Amino acid sequence: MAVSPASTELVHAVRPAAEGSAGDAASPEALRRISHALADAGRGRVTIQRKGLEKLKAALAAVRTHDYQKGAARCLEALQLDERNGLAWHVLAICREKSGDFAQALTAYEAALKLLPDETEVAHDLARLAQRLGYLEIAEKLLTKYLAANPGHVEATNNLACVLRDAQRYGDAVQVLRDMIAIEPGDAILWNTLGTVLSDQGDMRTALTFYEEALRLDPGLAKARYNRANARQPLGDQEGALEDLIAAHAGAEPGYEQAMMTMARALLLMGMGRIAEGFDAYEARLDPAMPEALRVVVEAPRWRPAEMDIRGRRLLVVGEQGIADEMVFGACLADAIQAVGPEGRVYVAVDPRMVDMFQRTFPAAVVGAHRSARLEGRLTRICPFVDDLPDAERPDAWTPMGSLLAVYRRSLADFPSGRGYLKPDPARVEHWRRELAALGPELKVGLHWKSLVLDGSRARYFSGFDGWKPVLTTPGCRMINLQCGDTAQDLAQAEAEGLTIWTPPINLKDDLEDLAALSQACDVVVGPGIAGINLAAATGAEAWIIHAPDDWHLLGGDRYAFYPQARTFPTGGFDGWPGAIQAVREALDQRVAQRTA
Repeated sequence: MAVSPASTELVHAVRPAAEGSAGDAASPEALRRISHALADAGRGRVTIQRKGLEKLKAALAAVRTHDYQKGAARCLEALQLDERNGLAWHVLAICREKSGDFAQALTAYEAALKLLPDETEVAHDLARLAQRLGYLEIAEKLLTKYLAANPGHVEATNNLACVLRDAQRYGDAVQVLRDMIAIEPGDAILWNTLGTVLSDQGDMRTALTFYEEALRLDPGLAKARYNRANARQPLGDQEGALEDLIAAHAGAEPGYEQAMMTMARALLLMGMGRIAEGFDAYEARLDPAMPEALRVVVEAPRWRPAEMDIRGRRLLVVGEQGIADEMVFGACLADAIQAVGPEGRVYVAVDPRMVDMFQRTFPAAVVGAHRSARLEGRLTRICPFVDDLPDAERPDAWTPMGSLLAVYRRSLADFPSGRGYLKPDPARVEHWRRELAALGPELKVGLHWKSLVLDGSRARYFSGFDGWKPVLTTPGCRMINLQCGDTAQDLAQAEAEGLTIWTPPINLKDDLEDLAALSQACDVVVGPGIAGINLAAATGAEAWIIHAPDDWHLLGGDRYAFYPQARTFPTGGFDGWPGAIQAVREALDQRVAQRTA
């Protein structure tokens, strides 16, 4: 079974995905099943060498104490004795999954499934991991196979609904759940997953009802309590959401679930304005248990401010997540440069498309490109320009760029009050001002309207193109397309309706130097909080940002502290896009009136 890596095009991380999948490959029940299989082997019902059997018993004991490295080592010893030991591959897969080695876990599960084709629990475990990593088609096939052998199995049916939800086949997911709830109305996990289907679509009030029912049936269900927190927060109940997250974490499964809930708590604290606590907790994004946690390969220790004074030192700052995050976090680079002083040096690794702009902005630093790849299932980042430095000039320590927040932004007073910080190429700004002037006297409005990533719950953070019509039809405005990605259908629709949107002759995804210059040349740039609008705001352009109710970047206020000049337009809820877009239209009408007065 071949798998392809999930997309690594990350932009402005949102709250961790709702939890609905049931079961755990290392649960007491799952381990009992494996223990019974080992007992059968001991009685001769399954052929396993005695030495291999002892190794597997030791591996299972290690798994029970959460020592997954030791468990994996014992499994590998058993496989050296017999590489066709399916149980050894299965236990190894569990150890790899629990250790965060997802690629190796997938390989081990596949080997186990091939050697134990009738052992449907292996298929179920592999399906859960495949769904978590975004391999939805594979997960659906495995679960369908499992249910064919185990019809009416609640966990597998629930997990199939989760896969259908993640594939945005919401109607199919609801039908699968309704059919099972009709048979098992007292099963809390089914009600919880039904809630996640609604919350993915932005219907938080209805989702909240289902989470409440799940918790009525099982007050200790950590998944439902976590999901209720994620519904309560955008509905305005931040304190209730925090209470739920704390309670959910206490009952969560070790590893991914606990890391995910810690991450959610960090985002909530930041959104509540509890900045220092939130930025400290934000380190959870780097927990290896998180599938998208970044791993940096560099020959230097991680900088711990309490352990190393960086005055006079050489510090490597590595950009992380997507380019929007590099722009948000990048404003802290000035603080780091000041902290190392003239005797020190800051090296900055950013997306290759941003190198020249960051170097222009921070001439005292050395800026180079990072490179990313999937190694052993983990997003891994290297910094070749640093590796090429002489030994005497190599960094003394490194830090993820986002971790600078916890050092230099402990309160709102620590945020700069200036108008942007990134410096586009002045010559390109003037070029685009001339190009825009040639289009006519209208107000030039740069427009973004969607993310490159619209799978699963991300879709609720954006309006369909149809919803932008009030803005597109504003008299006295000329719309400038700044949206990257596949926009052909949207632009064709606009043209068919007689709407004019000018698209510049550049690559809007990769030519970020020109995009930054063009954004600054526009009178206004409008859009949701994706990479393009962040680029405009970071350069000091007049950016109007439409934001969701759970956008942590507001830090408890009504503005983006990262971009003081940016104007914000709240949706008020995931169903509030029409009102926010209408507010933008009214603001544009006012700008046009002021311009022509």
